[in-house]
Amino acid sequence: MSHSSSVTVQVPATTANIGPGFDCLGAALTLYNQVKFSITDSPLQIKVMGKEADLVSTDESNLLYKSFAKLYNHLGQNVPNLAMEINLGVPLARGLGSSATAIIAGLVGANFLAGNPLSTTEILNLAIQIEGHPDNVVPALLGGCQLSVGSANNWQISEISWHNEIIPILAIPNFELSTEEARKVLPVSYSRSDAIFNLAHLGLLIKGLETNNKDFLKIAMEDKIHQPYRETLIKGYDSVKLAAIEAGAYNMVISGAGPTLLALTDRNNAENVVNSMTNAWQNEGIIAKVRSLSLDYQGATILDS
Repeated sequence: MSHSSSVTVQVPATTANIGPGFDCLGAALTLYNQVKFSITDSPLQIKVMGKEADLVSTDESNLLYKSFAKLYNHLGQNVPNLAMEINLGVPLARGLGSSATAIIAGLVGANFLAGNPLSTTEILNLAIQIEGHPDNVVPALLGGCQLSVGSANNWQISEISWHNEIIPILAIPNFELSTEEARKVLPVSYSRSDAIFNLAHLGLLIKGLETNNKDFLKIAMEDKIHQPYRETLIKGYDSVKLAAIEAGAYNMVISGAGPTLLALTDRNNAENVVNSMTNAWQNEGIIAKVRSLSLDYQGATILDS
């Protein structure tokens, strides 16, 4: 059986949590990383292109490479010599799932070059194992908005309908926030009332996303599990949120662990929301790239081989 010796994989950025869906809900966005994997005769070579290329490690500690190797180890096969070309389109350490794109690209690329021995479910299980939680890796692989429920190797994945009038606006500031740092501020346990609050709001969020019910979405994005603790780590959070809502956003939340902020709005207000969020952060002395995006429904794709 002849295998191809090179393949290019494209993986979308993701926004996780969307308010109350902490660690279980995420959506793929039209912003991408691309990686070309080529099996070679020489030792590992990693070439990185894109704005933050110098921040990506180019040795065996690279997460893409580690994920690629993990799949071969999982198959009990030797990891081939590899050249990787990484094209970055997803900002790093900003709450847009850059580590999930690395994990998914590494696994999908390796699976292809190994002759596609693993099913999508098996790739998903490996990805969740590496990442530790499903909220980013699942939509990065499958596309769309995905709810993941379960535990190791027994995940139920449900696609959540997202009304095409709902526009995700992502405000990406020029500072980083590590997931680790953002996890440290979370409490160890929560009150019953906070748990009930999140259950109710997540149910309403799913309905609101499906129907574009503005009244639902205005309150459905509120959360008591992670946002109240993380907002303080993001300079200008309150003023950006106020500006977004005044410009016609339904509400605004932290994307993943932050510091990127996600507002949901409709087509008519999208441009206003983009401008208001940009200006609000500028008033705080922070330069942010604010973009109106769409949901990506392709997930990880093989571009050529």
